[in-house]
Amino acid sequence: MKILLLEDDTVLADILVDFLQESSEVKHTYSMKEALRLSENDSFDLYIFDINVPDGDGITLLKELRAFEDNTPTIFITAFHDTKYLKSAFESGANDFIKKPFDLEELAQRIENIKRHFGLHSLVPLASNIQFDTQQHLLVFRDTTKHLSTKESLVLHYLYKNRHRVVSVDEMLQNLWNYDEMPSPDAIRTLIKELRKHLGKEHILNIRGEGYRFE
Repeated sequence: MKILLLEDDTVLADILVDFLQESSEVKHTYSMKEALRLSENDSFDLYIFDINVPDGDGITLLKELRAFEDNTPTIFITAFHDTKYLKSAFESGANDFIKKPFDLEELAQRIENIKRHFGLHSLVPLASNIQFDTQQHLLVFRDTTKHLSTKESLVLHYLYKNRHRVVSVDEMLQNLWNYDEMPSPDAIRTLIKELRKHLGKEHILNIRGEGYRFE
């Protein structure tokens, strides 16, 4: 699991990085602008953003990311106890909110809840007879396994994490590839075609003129 942490409190940041690195890959920054750059150049499974940082705030950052169809699940951490910040956080597209000071175990449980909801565990149940190993890029059926390419695995995982909605080809291009290596839309369609062969068309629906949805 890859986490982007935006936190300007140096003591808390060190504690969080040490804690999160026990089970995840973590990139940390004190700067909103740097967090935006990192999110544009890499793909993350989870954002953990402080609301107030020296060059801006996490809510504004998340609004900008959501405007570019970045739907990475996000937890806000903040010292504010005013409900208006809670409201603003969720209106910006946040998935959870934790107030300082907090126990690390509470954060761990909130992360586990995000992982369950968005299918971020390494072994994901796609159907009653199919499991998806996101680390080994494997589809595990009752009697056999199927190796996926890295890109097939990325696309399948993205569709699964966003299974409650239709995902466009443009969104996948923006969120799964760096700008300088972005393939053509036809390359995405080819990957989808191969995944539908492996899984069955009933699990990846083609919504004409809109994109794809995992079922």
